[in-house]
Amino acid sequence: MAKVAKTNVMRVLEQHDIAYQPHQFEKRDRYRSMVKLPIFKTLVTVGKSNENYVFVVPVTSGLDLKKAAQAADEKNIQMIKEKDLLPLTGYVHGGCSPIGMKKELKTFVDASALEGETMIMSAGKVGISVEINPNELNEVIDVQFVDIKTEEEGK
Repeated sequence: MAKVAKTNVMRVLEQHDIAYQPHQFEKRDRYRSMVKLPIFKTLVTVGKSNENYVFVVPVTSGLDLKKAAQAADEKNIQMIKEKDLLPLTGYVHGGCSPIGMKKELKTFVDASALEGETMIMSAGKVGISVEINPNELNEVIDVQFVDIKTEEEGK
């Protein structure tokens, strides 16, 4: 695998002395299927109060909007529009990370991330990810681990 270009997420992790392993997914499905670690996606939402929230769930699951609303203490939650993602977070669709956003948003990570020693999440660029210890996320961002994923794959 070619050397992975350093991203802002990697710089933030280094500033906090958090160990990480970079991964580059050139052929998304081919390489990801070879990785035996849990891979997580970052989803940005808006609540009824107009507050924004970040939810991090396994790529094999979806975000349970009812569980998400309950975790955020909102009446309801919906995904933000794709056109609003870059101005709000500084990231594009497919390369969004909860680390290094323009503004730190209240962040919830599915509790399944704690089942292993490491998890893989976006490094802030499409096709580049970092493998980190989920217990170290709180050293970089304020995060709560809760059950927020759907039970059915892809929902």
